[in-house]
Amino acid sequence: MIGTQVLAARNAVTQQVRALSNFIEDQDPTALAVVSVMTGALLVAFAGFLSVSSLAIVPFSIFVVAAGYGWLNHQGLTARMLTFAMTVGTILILLLITVFIFVESIPVFVYESTTVFGISVPGLRMFTQAEWDAVSPPIRYSMVPMIHGTVMVTLIATAVAAPLGISAALFLSEIAPATLREAVKPGVEILAGIPSIVYGFIGFTILSPWAADQFRTTGQGSYLFVGIVVGLMALPTVVSVAEDALSSVPESMKSGSLAMGTTDWQTMASITIPAAFSGVSAAVLLGVGRAIGETMAATVMLRGVPQLTKPLYNAFYGQSTLTSLIANNYGEADGLQMDALFAAGVILFITVLAISVGSQYIEWRMRRKLGGEN
Repeated sequence: MIGTQVLAARNAVTQQVRALSNFIEDQDPTALAVVSVMTGALLVAFAGFLSVSSLAIVPFSIFVVAAGYGWLNHQGLTARMLTFAMTVGTILILLLITVFIFVESIPVFVYESTTVFGISVPGLRMFTQAEWDAVSPPIRYSMVPMIHGTVMVTLIATAVAAPLGISAALFLSEIAPATLREAVKPGVEILAGIPSIVYGFIGFTILSPWAADQFRTTGQGSYLFVGIVVGLMALPTVVSVAEDALSSVPESMKSGSLAMGTTDWQTMASITIPAAFSGVSAAVLLGVGRAIGETMAATVMLRGVPQLTKPLYNAFYGQSTLTSLIANNYGEADGLQMDALFAAGVILFITVLAISVGSQYIEWRMRRKLGGEN
């Protein structure tokens, strides 16, 4: 299957390059000269940006002038060049960010190396010990407490967002009248636009004091209520993506089931949900990715202490997550401690990347299944 996908991608790229070449051949020399100037100026400006040169503004200005002239006189070719340049620029920025956080984290991985069977494993000690101490020797930068906190918050948030989100998506897709759907769905999507600090502030001023009073906890900070708040924040993502997946199930499948004498609920349970299971799973995974990467709510509501809770399953106390660790310490960190924060960013990056790739793969499988492909 992977070989088939690679072959298809190669053929698609070849076709695009051939089409672009044919398009360029049909242009007049002036248009090609303008595009050449734009390309060269943009490359020089990008090189100047990477080298932190103050002269980078000169080639960038040339690019802007050439793009303006090309847009007025050779709009077709200029538009293609600009869209291509923006696409390449986006990919390069992503690659640069990835390389930067990995390179910045290398010193702490080297510092926390340990030997296993005579082989030095970089960073292994960060995941085999549970102590974070950036002040008193011996300095230790363990990620175990923050990984534990992130897992706790993510599990609770998933337990909140998954059932509520899937139920709401099923209602909007299969049960709600069209007028109600048109009114409710935009409202759900508006929730995704509320800044996370607002959710965190509400949790800090309302939920945390109430929890401390009801459960007799010492101080504020609870994985349970942080997870609930983060789950509510992830809810719009789950609802929106799951509703799209449920709505994409062909109407003929539902009509055939109803024609056999099944009820609406039986049709939803036996046809709609199984057919859209891949898309619904992708919606939950995207919600999980939102929960893992949430920063402000966790930073505001948790204690910010890089320690494990005792016992480990105690959700009524909350110490720190990977994101809150970075938010709480980046302002005063330097040296190896700053590198340790980048290491936390690497862990988050790899985790969210894996979840995103998994969700995309599940959505691709759903499209193939509903499209009748093998």
